[in-house]
This record gives sequence, structure tokens and C-alpha cells, in this order.
Amino acid sequence: MLKKKWLLPAASLVLAMSLTACGQAKKDEAAPTKDSGKEVTLKVGASAVPHAEILNYIKPKLKQEGVELDVKVFNDYVQPNIQLNEKQLDANFFQHIPYLEQFNKDHNMNLVDVAKVHIEPMGVYTKKGEDIKKVKDGATISVPNDATNEGRALKLLEKAGVFQLDDTKGYKVTPSDIKENPHHVQIKPLEAAMLPRTIDDVDFAVINTNYALQANLNPTKDAVFIEGKDSPFANVLVTRQDNKDSEAIKKLVQELNSPDVKKYIEDHYKGAIVPAF
Repeated sequence: MLKKKWLLPAASLVLAMSLTACGQAKKDEAAPTKDSGKEVTLKVGASAVPHAEILNYIKPKLKQEGVELDVKVFNDYVQPNIQLNEKQLDANFFQHIPYLEQFNKDHNMNLVDVAKVHIEPMGVYTKKGEDIKKVKDGATISVPNDATNEGRALKLLEKAGVFQLDDTKGYKVTPSDIKENPHHVQIKPLEAAMLPRTIDDVDFAVINTNYALQANLNPTKDAVFIEGKDSPFANVLVTRQDNKDSEAIKKLVQELNSPDVKKYIEDHYKGAIVPAF
């Protein structure tokens, strides 16, 4: 009888522990987190070429690792950052660090870069068969109108010998900082996406590589002058402070900086863009 009385509370204890464990398992199953092994969807904003192409290339591999990549294509340089900041996107891939830093400053944001992926050498294009180093007097040259890319374009034109700039401002120069302009060239700032359409209307156009590729321009063949591989303008994957260390973002970074993506960039773009890792 004493033995039976001892067994009864012991059995009750085991049953209670079992029920508690089952309850905890159901609770854990009902409330998965983004890093719990369940499939996670990452919404990533990107320019069509080459950013979205690179993201779509790694999409199947990320799928195998439990990350569904939802690539949203944008045709401008503003909305991808705004929507990321508003948590409509989880990341974006279209910009270089100087542009990101300026955007954060201008819009009071704190978006962060988490991986360098590639460099898009900016190029000078023309449909008039002219040599940029022998630019004619009064020539018109269109350039991007956003702060960092405008300065970058002007520095490229200076490197080509078109004019001389105020050397104290670095990449923050504007057309008003042209010190010596022996050919009296006219600078025409325009929205970056519009630049390929201006080639017929200007003597030269300085175009970002992603927009050049969209317009079927091959930077290594069609540009009459182009940035070198030492350009400081690496394109980066950008996130927010609150999700930069998530498991899904880490998997995305790992794939973007993989040997396979490096080979894809080298083989597919043939020097038009170059890996930055």
C-alpha cells in the first residue's frame, strides 16, 4: 500500500511534465520567428540591371536555405531607400556608399550597408564619334543630377582633361566648381535614368553603368572614356539597423559575396561591372 501511494504522485508528476513539454512544443510551433528555420521572405528593392539580375541569379540557392527572395525593381534612386526606411522593403541593392551617406544625411535616416558587391565604372558616351579628350568648344555634356553622382561625373570629365575643378571639394563638386574651362563646355544635369535618352541631343553623356546596360550600351565597348577598377564607388547591399544582423540577411550577404557570384559577374558582364569582394 505504501508503494502504491508513492507511485501515484510520481506518475502525476511525469504526466504534468509531459503535458507541459507538449504545451511548450505547440507554443513554439505556433509562433515561429524569422530565424527559427521556417522559410522567410526577403523583399529587396533593386535597379533592373545589373542588381536585379544578380539577385535573381542567387534566388534558387537562397530558396534551398529557407529564404524566399522577392525582388522589387525600381527605376529611380529615391524610392528604394524611402520604402526600406518605412519597412516596406527588407533591403535594397542599387547604390554606392557615398550616395547612401548623402541620402541618410539629407533625409535624417540611418540605413546601413552590409556588403560590397560590385563596382559599376561610370562612362562617357557619345553618338557623334568624337574623342572626349579633343572636345570641341561649346560642347554640351549631360551628367547625373544627384549630389554624389554629379560630382563623380565631373571628376571623370576632369580626369579626361575636359576642365579643371576646385581640388578642395573632392567628389562634392558641382558645375559651379569648374575653375578652368578652356573649351567653354556646358554641363547639363539630368535625372540619371534620363541620361541614355540624351545621347542624340548632346555632345557627350556621362551615364551610370546600370542605366547604360538597360539602354543596350556596353561600357567596355561603347564608352569613349571610363572609370578605372580603382573606383571608390562600390555598390552595396543596404538594410536597416533593426534587421542587419538577421539570419536571412546574413544568408543573402553570404550568397552575394560567394565565389559563384564573382564568377557570374565576371563571365556575364565581361568587365562592364567588376566584383568588389
